[in-house]
Amino acid sequence: MSNILNPPVLAFFLGMLAVLLKSDLEIPPPLPKLFSLYLLFAIGFKGGVELVRSGINQQVILTLLAAILMASIVPIYTFFILRIKLDAYNAGAIAATYGSISAVTFITAGSFLTQLGIIYDGYMVAALALMESPAIIVGIVLVNLFAAEPGKSEFSWSEVLREACLNSSVFLLVGSLVMGILTGEHGWEKLKPFTQDMFYGVLTFFLLDMGLLAAKRIKDLQKTGIFLILFAILIPIVNAGIALVVAKLIGMSQGDALLFSVLCASASYIAVPAAMRLTVPEANPSLYVSTALAVTFPFNIIVGIPLYLYGINMFWR
Repeated sequence: MSNILNPPVLAFFLGMLAVLLKSDLEIPPPLPKLFSLYLLFAIGFKGGVELVRSGINQQVILTLLAAILMASIVPIYTFFILRIKLDAYNAGAIAATYGSISAVTFITAGSFLTQLGIIYDGYMVAALALMESPAIIVGIVLVNLFAAEPGKSEFSWSEVLREACLNSSVFLLVGSLVMGILTGEHGWEKLKPFTQDMFYGVLTFFLLDMGLLAAKRIKDLQKTGIFLILFAILIPIVNAGIALVVAKLIGMSQGDALLFSVLCASASYIAVPAAMRLTVPEANPSLYVSTALAVTFPFNIIVGIPLYLYGINMFWR
């Protein structure tokens, strides 16, 4: 209940309700893009400052390696699960989507931890930044290995790597992280009114827009059938469970373990769809966007985050 009765999460439900009741509520098109850029910059900058505070130690290195490993492995086993019902193009695109991350789910989990007074480390933002690109690359490799007509999907590997590593969300997140590292406490004091005081207000409006989008995408789920809906609910739980085992093995704190499990359980609905449209045009965008945005995202912020924390409390005890 503490997660649901949180202004940004309630704003998400308000957006969904507006569409279901056919209200004319909408966020003007340029603003959602601005909101997403602001959120990426704010969490990246704060993560860089926190990284300076904590320093580079064994725990940080193990966490970042675990993040890259999970982002590379999740697309592989999800691909073969999806191949039960889907062709290689759609299976690869959806697998990449679920191997990657949702920054907004991560931010919501951070807000949840703050509300409960549970401490977490800022360097988890670096894990967030590193988990986007590997999933895109692995997904594209899987498509080219298993597509029925490999010659049909011709593309340049340089373009793939460019899209995976230099797309706007990854570039801004990494760039702001570096800015936070270079400026440290001095930079944080200068930008604190912008990167902290405004943060939850912008997040609230962003999730309002996400609610509007998610409700509109529900119609697309009629095309996916029950298989993909179940996949979009069960796979996050499986991914989070594996992440919790890894987190326990490498000695993460409870707060960090929750953020790590949320990263592994979330699905990208911004960066990966943009990359898949470019590199795997044969895949149907309504499948990988609607499952990530209309099913997995609401599931995680309503049920998933508290569920993963419950698992952590049981497992760490």
